[in-house]
Amino acid sequence: MKTLEQIVVADPLSLRDCCAHLAATTLLGFDTEFVGEETYEPDLCLIQVSTADALFLIDPLTAGPLDAFWKLLVDPARTVVVHAGREETRMCRRQSGSTPSNWFDLQIAAGLVGLNYPLGHGPLIYQLLDIQLSKAETLTEWRHRPLTPAQLDYAFDDVRFLLPLWQILEKQLTELGRRDWAQQEFTRFVSQALPEFSAQPAARDKWRKLKGLGVLDRRRLGLVREMFLAREAVAAQMNRPPRVLVRDDLLVELARRNPKTPDEIQVVRGMAKRFVQPLWDAIEHARKLPANELPMNIEREQDPPQVTVIVNLLGAILNDFCAREKLAVSLTATVSDMKDLVRSKMQNIPPAETNLLMAGWRLEFVLPILLGVLEGKRSVRITNLQAESPFALE
Repeated sequence: MKTLEQIVVADPLSLRDCCAHLAATTLLGFDTEFVGEETYEPDLCLIQVSTADALFLIDPLTAGPLDAFWKLLVDPARTVVVHAGREETRMCRRQSGSTPSNWFDLQIAAGLVGLNYPLGHGPLIYQLLDIQLSKAETLTEWRHRPLTPAQLDYAFDDVRFLLPLWQILEKQLTELGRRDWAQQEFTRFVSQALPEFSAQPAARDKWRKLKGLGVLDRRRLGLVREMFLAREAVAAQMNRPPRVLVRDDLLVELARRNPKTPDEIQVVRGMAKRFVQPLWDAIEHARKLPANELPMNIEREQDPPQVTVIVNLLGAILNDFCAREKLAVSLTATVSDMKDLVRSKMQNIPPAETNLLMAGWRLEFVLPILLGVLEGKRSVRITNLQAESPFALE
C-alpha cells in the first residue's frame, strides 16, 4: 500500500494549503473526532481527511475559520467517503448549512455486497485488507492539547484506509449491479441524519421510549410528552445533554404524581431547582390540551399466533435469500417490516409507508420473494443441509 504524507493542519496558512490540495481532487475520505457526552450538540475536536496522496489532521480549535473546507466537502463534484457517517453528516450540515451531496458510506456498501451490517471500521479493514488496527485511543480525550503521538497515529489511521476500502467496495458494487442501490441507501441515510427528519412525527415520538409509560393514562402521557419536549428545548438552548438536566425516570415520576404546584416538582429527589419552572410550564400547557390532542395509549400487539409463525418463516427465507444473493439481512428488512407485511395481507390493507420493503431496490428485488411465499405461489424445501443457503424456493 502506498505510503502517504501525514500533515497536521493547525494554523490558517496550513489550512489554506490543505484546501488547495483538496480542491484538486474529486475523491477524499472524511472522519471527525468529537466529544458529545457533556453537550447537546457534540464538540468538534478534530477533522481527518485523506486523499490519494496525503492524510490531513485539521485542528478546528486553532486552524481558523473552516468555511472553505466545508464548501469543498459539500461540492457534488467531489465524492466523500465515510464510515458510519451519521455524525459526520450532521456535523457537515451544522457547520456548512448544506446537505452532503455525494456521500459514500463504507458500512452501507459492505452490507450491500454480503458483509455483516453494521460492521465496525476495524473489522471491515481486517476483512478486506487483512490489517489489524489498534483500539488504544477509542475513549481518548480529544479536547486536550497538545495531542499525543498515539492520538495522532490513531487519528491518521481512521482515514488511512478509507480510499482503499472504497476502491474494493465500489468495484464489488459495480460487479453486482448494485451501485444504484447503494446510492439509494446513501441518500436515505443522509436524510435520516438531518434535523428535518427529527421533526417528523415518528421521530418526535422519542418520548415513548421512556420506561414506565404503560401504567399512565392519556392525560399523564400528555404530561410526559410536554415535559420531554420542554426538556429538549432547554437542553438545546443550554447545549447540555437532556438526561443530565432531568433524568428520564423523573419525567415519568412527575407525570405519575401529577403535581399541582411548582413546589411539588421541587420536592422530587434529584430535581434541580432551575428546571422546575420549565417543567411546570409544560405541565400547565398539557393540562389545557383538549382530549383529542392527548397521546393515545399504545396497546400491546395482539396478533393471532400464526403471525409469529409466519414472520419466523419469512425471516428464515430472507436469511437464506440474502446469503445466496450476498446481502446483509439486517440491512434488507426488519422484523417490524415483515410483521407489517403479514398483517397487511391478513387484513387486506396497504403496508405502512415506513416499511422498508415498499420502496426502491427492496420493492423490486426482495418483496416479490416474500410475497410469493405469503400468497402461496412459492414453496420452500431444504436442498442442502451443509450449505449456507440450504433452501430452495419453487
